[in-house]
Amino acid sequence: MPLTEPYDDHLPQEDQVALDGALGNPDDNVVSDTSGASDPTTGDGPGVEPEPTLPEPVRQRIVTLTAAVLPTLPADEVPVPLRRVAKFAPNRRARLGAPAIAAQLAADPLFRQRVTARVLADAGDLGAAVVEGTAPAAADPVEVAALAYLARPRGWRELIDASGAAVRAEADSAVVAELVREAEQRATRAEHDRAVARVEADKLRDELARVREELGQLREESRQVARTLRETQARERKATELLATERGRAARASADVDAELRRARARLAEAEAAAGVARASAKEARSVDDARLWLLLETIGQAAVGLRRELALDPVDKLPADFVADAYAEQPGTAPASPATRARDTDDPARLDQLLALPRAHLVVDGYNVTKRGFGEMSLEQQRKRLITGLGGIAAQTGDEVTVVFDGAERMHGLPPAPRGVRVLFSRKGETADELIRRLVRAEPAGRPVVVVSSDREVADGVRRHGAYPLGADSLLRRLARS
Repeated sequence: MPLTEPYDDHLPQEDQVALDGALGNPDDNVVSDTSGASDPTTGDGPGVEPEPTLPEPVRQRIVTLTAAVLPTLPADEVPVPLRRVAKFAPNRRARLGAPAIAAQLAADPLFRQRVTARVLADAGDLGAAVVEGTAPAAADPVEVAALAYLARPRGWRELIDASGAAVRAEADSAVVAELVREAEQRATRAEHDRAVARVEADKLRDELARVREELGQLREESRQVARTLRETQARERKATELLATERGRAARASADVDAELRRARARLAEAEAAAGVARASAKEARSVDDARLWLLLETIGQAAVGLRRELALDPVDKLPADFVADAYAEQPGTAPASPATRARDTDDPARLDQLLALPRAHLVVDGYNVTKRGFGEMSLEQQRKRLITGLGGIAAQTGDEVTVVFDGAERMHGLPPAPRGVRVLFSRKGETADELIRRLVRAEPAGRPVVVVSSDREVADGVRRHGAYPLGADSLLRRLARS
């Protein structure tokens, strides 16, 4: 159906005719009255009826519909108070501009006519039904009342009153439903509280019976404690009498002890005097012994010098390990030396320092066994370099002979020069470092302290049989870390 400007009973008759003529859609129901008489049923003329009191949902819906239409109106058709509201965001327009919109709708019938035209266009069939003064039974009463307020057809106040009654009925129904629900909840809670109370009462009865039983037990225990207390008090009286007797005995014993202590002090003074005389005699005897020992050592030293001169022994350039590294390495079947004068195994890490303090000690290290245990995350070249550098520090501190043995079919090329006092050996093809270590130990003369560092049990057992001192790799790693 074509959209027409709705009839407004608050708009003066001449303005209504002018508006309809401007829109090009005259209303046949409007009757021109030049006498200025008013129609009491439509509210035209001087006796205009006041605005009805709208239910809050209807008022909010009217504001929402008007706020949605505001941006679609031409700027010159928007009243000045609402032009700033029209620029608001949609969600703020109805919320912040509600008072201004409601006031303008009530005071400006022309503005309401313009808004109504667009709202009815969007409402469709429902808007057409409201303009005709009827409301579909299935329609939302709030929507019908809002459209009736804007369009204001004949009987629009009755539509608003019916909508208000429906809204109030719905509100009353909601209130009644809420009251019924609360009553049901209170009844449910009361039933639950009664059940809980019954359970608590049963628990309290059981607790009362248990407390009575415990009270009976406590009374029996109280009687037993009272009887025990009387017996204890009797024993205490006896003990007090015995204590007085023992105190007398202790006093007599203390007097005897004091007398004995005085006699012991006198004997101690005599013993200290005798000890002073004995110390003086011992000091003189020690001086004589020291003189004899010095003379003996001097005699031995001169005898060793004379023996070296008589045998014409010159200082040597090579040590036994050097021969093993060269010619002796080609004779693996050489008979081992007697281990009778060699030391035995010890697991004490501090023992390494004690052994290296012995004169002319020889330290033999199983290279890869130590490096892989201490810093295996490095490459083999870095492992060798770090171990050899650490052993150079030990050789410089102790002045001992140090030999480190690595597995290798042939000597590694490009190695940095070994520190002073450190010998670096590689096992030859067909030979392991363990075999080379055992032959180094066998090549040493009987009586020389040889220390072998390796955590390999076969190496330790082999060198122990030849009289060397086997130590674990951890002892050397701790010694290097300390350096």
